[in-house]
Amino acid sequence: MASDQENSQDANAPDDTSEKEITRGITIMKSIIRDRDKAVTYNVNWNADNQLIGSNAAKLASYIGTLVRMHIPITTTRWSNKELGSAKDKIWTEILRSFNIEDTTIRKKYILQLAGKRHRGWRTFLTNKYLKDKEKNLLNMIRNIQDENFKKVSATNRERASNPTYAYKKGRLGYARLEEKILDETKSDATSLPPHVLWKEARVGKDGTVRDDVQHIYDECETLSQSISTAEDQENRSVLSRALNVPEYPGRVRGKGHGCTPTSLYKNPRRRNPSNQEVMETLQALQAQVLQLQKDNERYRCMEKCSSQLKETSEKASINCQNKFPEGISSCQLYLSSPTYRLVGKGKVHNTSGDLLHHRPLPDGHLKVSVDVVLDKDALLPIPDIVSETTFLRDAIGSFVAWPLDLIFIDDETPTKPASKDKGISRHNESVASQKEVFAQGSQQLSQKIGSRQKNKRDLPVTSLPKKGAFVPRYQISLETLVDSSDMATAGAIRLLDMEEDIFGYSCTETIGKEDLEHIFRHQELGVGVIHTYIRFLYDNFMRGNDQLSNRFRFVSSSLVNKALICREPDSCREYLVKRFMASSTNNLYLWPYNSGCHWLLLAIDPLKEVVYFLNSIDGEWTNYPDMKQLVDTSIKVFRSQRQARVPRTKSSNITWIKVQCPLQRNGIDCGYFVMRFMREIINMNQIEIPITYFDEYKCAHYTRLQLEQIKEELCQYFIEKIDYIMVSK
Repeated sequence: MASDQENSQDANAPDDTSEKEITRGITIMKSIIRDRDKAVTYNVNWNADNQLIGSNAAKLASYIGTLVRMHIPITTTRWSNKELGSAKDKIWTEILRSFNIEDTTIRKKYILQLAGKRHRGWRTFLTNKYLKDKEKNLLNMIRNIQDENFKKVSATNRERASNPTYAYKKGRLGYARLEEKILDETKSDATSLPPHVLWKEARVGKDGTVRDDVQHIYDECETLSQSISTAEDQENRSVLSRALNVPEYPGRVRGKGHGCTPTSLYKNPRRRNPSNQEVMETLQALQAQVLQLQKDNERYRCMEKCSSQLKETSEKASINCQNKFPEGISSCQLYLSSPTYRLVGKGKVHNTSGDLLHHRPLPDGHLKVSVDVVLDKDALLPIPDIVSETTFLRDAIGSFVAWPLDLIFIDDETPTKPASKDKGISRHNESVASQKEVFAQGSQQLSQKIGSRQKNKRDLPVTSLPKKGAFVPRYQISLETLVDSSDMATAGAIRLLDMEEDIFGYSCTETIGKEDLEHIFRHQELGVGVIHTYIRFLYDNFMRGNDQLSNRFRFVSSSLVNKALICREPDSCREYLVKRFMASSTNNLYLWPYNSGCHWLLLAIDPLKEVVYFLNSIDGEWTNYPDMKQLVDTSIKVFRSQRQARVPRTKSSNITWIKVQCPLQRNGIDCGYFVMRFMREIINMNQIEIPITYFDEYKCAHYTRLQLEQIKEELCQYFIEKIDYIMVSK
């Protein structure tokens, strides 16, 4: 019985495997997959020849083999097959998810070439395991389908690989990591080693001995390197190839390993005739350079002309500067003398001692001017801003520029000096007593025109318009009468409107001059001061005291973010927008009147949902304003990063822009009035999401003149109430 059991055990016992070779199995790199799910990535390093090195180099090489086996069909015979394009992109994407590699062409090319080697190795493994017999010969069924040329090449390569003359003895280490190891052990300051040095070290066994024939090749390389220049080495054959007496294959360097090419080793490509496409690209680049040089030449000629004209009058102008211009801030008209003498814009001149323009001293014979309105859209700046590449006056709206003294005109030379801040709109130029006298006279005239006015601004009613044909702009007439009867009748007088921190995220003062009010009376193009005053009206009469509206809607300052500043100081514009977005704890809609130079449009931004509503009254696309769009997209992405929001990869770069089918203007003046009405209607609807076809309650093809007059009436009534409040309080 026992004997039977022993025989049974002997029969079922497995074959003795103690003599069998233990080979490395196929890996699927589970550790990388687990780390990827935990958002853990690996760092890799590159040597001076753009080859993969470092502690994670072997891990990356193995992971590439895993991805190749997953995404590349085993039936693929050629790695260069164009049908593998999507599979290669998938491999590259998966590698970027787990390894910190620059997403550049040279890195992608290296990785995909390494993937091609892994693919060939995988096919070789499958062939040896399943398509060969025990004697390592191909099966008859496979041998019969091979052509004669393939059989000949295969036999030659198999014979050469079976008995190499100079056997490589470093296993998976590779030339690149071998070089790294030698440099670390010797603590050398060199960044790379000559190919023949690496070739020799790669053929040193574990015992450290060097074969005589290997040493002979090395010595010959040392001798040749003394007599052959680097240029000759590059153009013909390398030193190592000469010593081995073998041909030099294109696209590789013998003794340096995968990834090293003659271009990367010698730092300059081999000479070859350029292709037609390269010739055309070079020609286009040269043409672009010529155009840029022509623009620069025209700009510098303009600067030279202005400098030469001002040089003759600078001394006289500097003497009469204090006499001509009042100290402080004054409304002014801006002229140009070339090519014709003409009025090109309106703004405010800042005549203060020691004033700087963009942290630099003002040029001789110039004053600092803020541009509010542009009358000539093609007018050039007297001194272009080379830093921001601002050449046209229309690009400087809301910004400061240097303007020649003899081209700035003020009707009245009454000096204006800054005063302390106060609530609402404050007066300058006169004593408090004289202000009260003016106010008494103005109030008497106003009572004859419109009667008594409500003093409580919270109870300010929405202006009701009479029927068509019977409309009388009574608040505009009243305000114009009040202005004419006060110091505002002079061109130099101004009012300062305090903007609370809750409006734009910072406290500031808005300057309102006679020119700004005349733009309203004459229905002309509006400047930043009028737009910001209407924003203050919306805040005071709709949002103040209403937590729902004040928490839902916010504003972006057009003085801090406009086309000129986006070109000149994009970082500061982005920081301001991100700071505004970070102030919100719930969904907010940020209303930003944007001036593109000579046109107002409105952006309504929901940073949490990453949606931007684009309202343009001339039916333009947001692609016409690339600097503005790039700033908004970048600011939203920075905001997303700072609040550590998790966004799906499919949406990480997709910020939604919606073009709203808003009412359109029918002239070149109404854009500012349209923007003010857009803001009023959005706040009045109390909705963060704006329909693509606009609100049904306000949907129309064009605003009528009466609808725009309603906005002007509200604005003039607000001016009267604020001026009344300040004068009474004083």
